[in-house]
Amino acid sequence: MIKITRLNNTSFYLNSELIETVEATPDTVITTIEGKKYIVSEPVEKVIELILDYKASVLRRAQQPVDCDMK
Repeated sequence: MIKITRLNNTSFYLNSELIETVEATPDTVITTIEGKKYIVSEPVEKVIELILDYKASVLRRAQQPVDCDMK
């Protein structure tokens, strides 16, 4: 999930796995695979950075050893 901001300055979290396109029109418009559109205040480059950071954090967590100490 990435935290993004609507034009009215309210924040929400969006599942980045559902994003199909991100475009500047000039406002940034995010379209999901279901066709839902979100207009956000972050520029396209920032949205892409948030997506990449989220995916990197998932990969880091997947590589961490699991503590299986069962007492």
